[in-house]
Formats: sequence, C-alpha cells, structure tokens
Amino acid sequence: MMNKSSHWSAMGEWSVIWGMRFLLRVYLLFGRTVLQCFLYPVVSYYWLANKPGRAASRAYLKRVAALSPASGLHGNLRDSYRHFISFANAIIDKLAAWSGALSLSDVDYHGRDSLLAQIRTGKGAILLGSHLGNLEVCRVLADMDEAVRINVLVHTKHAEKFNDLLKQTNRNSGLNLIQVTEVSAATSMMLSDKIDNGELVVITADRTPVSPNPRVSRAKFLGADALFPQGPFILASLLKCPVYALFCLKQNGKQVIYFERFSDLLTFPRKNREQALQQTVQRYAERLEHYCLMEPLQWFNFFDFWQVNEQ
Repeated sequence: MMNKSSHWSAMGEWSVIWGMRFLLRVYLLFGRTVLQCFLYPVVSYYWLANKPGRAASRAYLKRVAALSPASGLHGNLRDSYRHFISFANAIIDKLAAWSGALSLSDVDYHGRDSLLAQIRTGKGAILLGSHLGNLEVCRVLADMDEAVRINVLVHTKHAEKFNDLLKQTNRNSGLNLIQVTEVSAATSMMLSDKIDNGELVVITADRTPVSPNPRVSRAKFLGADALFPQGPFILASLLKCPVYALFCLKQNGKQVIYFERFSDLLTFPRKNREQALQQTVQRYAERLEHYCLMEPLQWFNFFDFWQVNEQ
C-alpha cells in the first residue's frame, strides 16, 4: 500500500513481465472475451484492495467533474470502479497492439501527415507521451512503414524483457523500448543519433522522475498545482528537433492517435531558464488537460498526482 509521501515509482508494476506473457498467451489462444473473464475479477480485487489507488482515482475524477459537468462523472465509488475497468480494457488493447491484432483500419489519426512529412526530411522528432490512453497503439505506426522507427523511453527495469516479448509477436516491429532512470550524456548522444537517423523518440511527460533530486516544475492542471518533469523538455532542447504532443484515446470503439506539433525547436535561454521551462511545462499541462477532459476514464495515474511538496 502507498502512503501519502510515496513516489509513484514505489508502487511496483502490476503488469510485470510474467503476467503480461500469461495474459498475452490467453489473448492469442482464446481472444478478448475470455481474457476479460480473467481480467475483470483481477481488476475488481485490485480496486477493492488498493485503497490509496481508489482514493486517488476518486480525487482525480472529482476534479474532472468540477471542470466538466457534462462528463456525467461525480467522483464516487461507481465512477472509480469504472475507471479501473477502463484500465482493464486498456490492458487488453495493449495486448492487441503487441500481438499485431490491431491494423491500420482499426486506428484513426489526427496530425499524422505533419509527422510523416517531418520524418521524410531525414530528421526525427520527440513525442511527448503520457499515461492517458494507450501508447502501445503506436506500435501500429511503427509497423506500417519500415521507415518509421519508434524508441520509447521507459522507467521499467523490465525493458529488455518487454522488448523480447515484443519481438516474439513481431520480429520486424519498428518499436524499441529503452530503459532509463535519468538521461546521461551517453543517453543524449545515443538519442541524438536516432533523431539524426529520422527516428522518433517517445518520452512520457506526466510523471516526475525517479531520481533522488528530480527537476520539476509546478503547473496548473485540472484546477490545482501539480508537479511535472522538466526532463522531457530539456532533452528536446538538447536534441534540437521538433516536438510533438502525442495522445492515443479509444473513442467510439476505435483507437484515435493525435499528433500535435508542440514546438519547432525548444530553447531555454540561461537568463530566464526556469521561467521558460515553467511556461513550457504549463503549456503541455494545458494540452494534457484538454485531452483528459475528452476521455477522463482513460488517464491511468492511480496515485496522488497533486501532492506538491516544496522542492
């Protein structure tokens, strides 16, 4: 169980590699309906046992309800349970993406032409992802064209094993997971090479770093201050490449990927560096809020996101 001072990374990973391997096998053998028979009881138990996660879910949904009465949400226990069930369905969609069951016809895009035009210049881009929706659906983008290679920076220790699992389902996949705790000079050089080769680098921008002294900025998000990482934006400025905000939502039974041109080139002058960073982070928080309000049950951060400590 989490206490209020715990960092999100201390929660552990519910979807550990052995569990995902088992679920993937069930999905491949028996399909979505049978897998739901496994997942719903598990997620129901997880909802009942995880009191901090349940409380965090309700706190988030109450913020949504205050800002968007039309959502029909109230932040009660029923809404929280629906939130967790949405998480279960997202896991099934994740497995569908990994197995190759999703095709281009299952996905709609907004802003894809702009991104592909960028790739054709020979220069890649940074994609700012989040825990809203299902980033794994981007595998379809990686598989649609041999010229598109996607590198996803993750904080999981299981990155290499997840890569092995991905390759088992599709050896030609252009998706690569890269485990990072913090971005070192060597990491920056490696990513710079990938950008120069026309590849895409995805990094989530809605969780604070796991390092002991994280670089964060406060931003107004869903009506209150929250901490967002500076790292993704600093990395983008170092790589000197275009930046896109990336959101993948399930809408009307289809996966919809939104690519928003966030910046042609991020720069943070030394004279007003912190102010410029804060303004950039705030702009990202506003875009995240916009998409959260579109599909609020698809934001999967089950911890106290608005816990703001003095840095």
